[in-house]
Amino acid sequence: MSTHTSFWLSSVRWLQRKLVHTVVVPQEPFADLNLDGERPVVYVMKTESCSDKAALADVTDKLGLPSPYQPLMVGDHTIPRVMCLEGAKPLFGARKQDQAYLSTFSQLLNLHKQQPELDVQLVPVSLYWGRTPGKEDDTMRAAVFERESPSWLRKFLMILFLGRDNFVQFSNAVSVKLMAEQHGTDETIAHKLSRVARVHFRRQRKVMTGPVLPNRQALFAELLRSDNIQHAIDEEAASKKISSSEARHIAEKYLDEIAADYSDGLIRVSERLLTWLWNKLYSGINIKGAEQIRQLHHDGHEIVYVPCHRSHMDYLLLSYILYFQGMVPPHIAAGINLNFWPAGPMFRRGGAFFIRRSFNGNKLYTAVFKEYLDRLFAKGYSVEYFTEGGRSRTGRLLAPKTGMLAMTMHSVLRGIERPVTLVPVYLGYDHVMEVATYLKELRGKEKKKESVWQVLGAVRKLGNFGQGYVNFGEPINLQQFLTDLQPEWRTQVNAELEQKPAWLTPAVNGLANKVMTRINNAAAATAVTLTSTVLLATEQNALERGKLEHQLNFYLDLLKEVPYTGFISVAEGDGASLLQQGLELKKFCIQNDGIGDIVSIDENVAVTMTYYRNNIIHLFAIPSLLACCLIGFENSNREQMHQVLQRLYPLLKAELFMGCQQIQDYADKLLARFAAMGFISGDEQQWRVTPEGELPLTLLAEVMSETLQRYAIIFNLLAAKPQIERGDLESESHLLASRLGRLHGITAPEFYDKKLYSMLSIKLKELGYLNNNNNMEEISAVRDLVNQLLTPQVRQTIVASAEVQQES
Repeated sequence: MSTHTSFWLSSVRWLQRKLVHTVVVPQEPFADLNLDGERPVVYVMKTESCSDKAALADVTDKLGLPSPYQPLMVGDHTIPRVMCLEGAKPLFGARKQDQAYLSTFSQLLNLHKQQPELDVQLVPVSLYWGRTPGKEDDTMRAAVFERESPSWLRKFLMILFLGRDNFVQFSNAVSVKLMAEQHGTDETIAHKLSRVARVHFRRQRKVMTGPVLPNRQALFAELLRSDNIQHAIDEEAASKKISSSEARHIAEKYLDEIAADYSDGLIRVSERLLTWLWNKLYSGINIKGAEQIRQLHHDGHEIVYVPCHRSHMDYLLLSYILYFQGMVPPHIAAGINLNFWPAGPMFRRGGAFFIRRSFNGNKLYTAVFKEYLDRLFAKGYSVEYFTEGGRSRTGRLLAPKTGMLAMTMHSVLRGIERPVTLVPVYLGYDHVMEVATYLKELRGKEKKKESVWQVLGAVRKLGNFGQGYVNFGEPINLQQFLTDLQPEWRTQVNAELEQKPAWLTPAVNGLANKVMTRINNAAAATAVTLTSTVLLATEQNALERGKLEHQLNFYLDLLKEVPYTGFISVAEGDGASLLQQGLELKKFCIQNDGIGDIVSIDENVAVTMTYYRNNIIHLFAIPSLLACCLIGFENSNREQMHQVLQRLYPLLKAELFMGCQQIQDYADKLLARFAAMGFISGDEQQWRVTPEGELPLTLLAEVMSETLQRYAIIFNLLAAKPQIERGDLESESHLLASRLGRLHGITAPEFYDKKLYSMLSIKLKELGYLNNNNNMEEISAVRDLVNQLLTPQVRQTIVASAEVQQES
């Protein structure tokens, strides 16, 4: 009888299964790592342990990987399936030496030298029984629950008390064949690999558990001794004519108001609560791009998460996902409005630190907050904040607030040694529970103050929310961003840190725009967003079921065959399955009129559904403009469509934070796809819409109809009033939009959003359209172009109204 099948060990394994709940990181190793199921596998673990091997065996059975108890047979040679860097730690005395590991690895290298076709994969595996980072003054816990190298007694206590929080993490496989070819097969290679593996496991543990937690009061005392806060205290005392001790007391109160009080115990409890909540609310949480972020953590980057903000669910969902992806939940910048009982203290212990909406020139508060943020970065805590400042009420990304980005940039300029990397995150939902409230606020209703009663009211409305989506976008390394923008920034900053460099404000603004663009570059096209996009493009927000499913298949094909970026995700399935998901969520209505099924949006919620369409409208902006040209122009050709894109894309880029790099190449690929689907015929000199393409392309063209109407309003006013001031252009555009909406039944909230017209006017000034008589020819050309793409009725209303405005 082999050791692992003995009665004693089998009994222990049975008992361990009852006590242990294991989470695998990543959840799909074959998809996220470079594991090859056809090649032999050997696992590398840090410490020899029967309980670790048993937990790994349970995981490998489920994943279809070789069992750690099953040796690897290479010809006549038997290789242990698990190689440990160090022996088990006895209760008393010294542990075993690592000679067994070194000899096994040397044997593997020699076998690859003898058998060139052999290619064994070394797969590092880390096990974590609990993820307590420990505290700076927490000596007792470290002694009792030592994590890295416990004796069998300590391991027993860890399994007993922390077995429900066991994590097994797989890392990228290493090819022994490649190592043998590149580095040779002598014994020194085994020693080098041992050192590299130890560093790897040490880094993995820090990624999983995070830095040790500070004592809160000791942290306050340390911060109050800093030169920046001391200087601010002296200024506060002098300006308000109070004593230094009173000013210091004010600074301490600010710190107590701001600082988080992270508790790993609360995180463990919250994990169970949130698991129950997500299982109740969502039928699935879809994640894309987590592995690249885990690697950044492993490489020692200071990570700053910058997600979009659509719901109060955002910070809960992102922290939850990061925890189960083997990373530490970040410290989150939360609005001071969320610091109400009992949510405030819970958020604070979950890692939230609170920030006022405005610093109002309060130099002491500013100094305290900056110093606290610097200390978070210095100690290695990941941070999360929302660059939009608040939740989007329209479903589009809001214009970014630059305050937190500026402070992050300032921390980099002060000399953080580790690379600081911003990680844009797109958060999407099939259902956002606050949407109805957002629309009321857009209509002028006062925003309700957050309170415990509001939370309880939201809990009563919990139901089937469909799918959730967390897509990690392309990271932005701040040091590299500064180097690309200002190659000599390090030397300039050393000399000018007290006096802000002239290039800093434009750099922060450019960074903010880049963050928002990369969030949108990682959008999720879901069942609800896609179906809403189709139905809202129809005249009565209704379409025959077969035609709707055909249009959904068309959009799925475009997104998959000509992807907007490599970071977007697209719902799985075909048009029929996507529609069924929307119907199950009761987002759409279906009715049989005796001829067939008609799917529609209830007129009472049609405005609500624009929120979901707006989540992904940027994905269809270019395809829709091309469709507008194909439908609107009598003779469409490639050059003409490129001119349309050249003139309108700068405005679309500003409004929708679009990030297409090669816009003309992207357009050509879309046209080729239209042709491949049989929707257009001809060549680049003249494209014609085929009968099969009339309905699909007409519906696609309608996606951008309201955007084109806004541009027509603006450019007709500019042509009529060349000297119009920016403020007047904003107010008159909004007035004309309101008139157009009433006459033609336009209900989309963003059509009447004054902030949107303000953002567009800023871009118009940058592009030289405002107060520039020398640009009248270009203004007239854009006006005529956009007018040509509108329906005759809408065009007539806009032109006539602009003429009236000219006369007034």
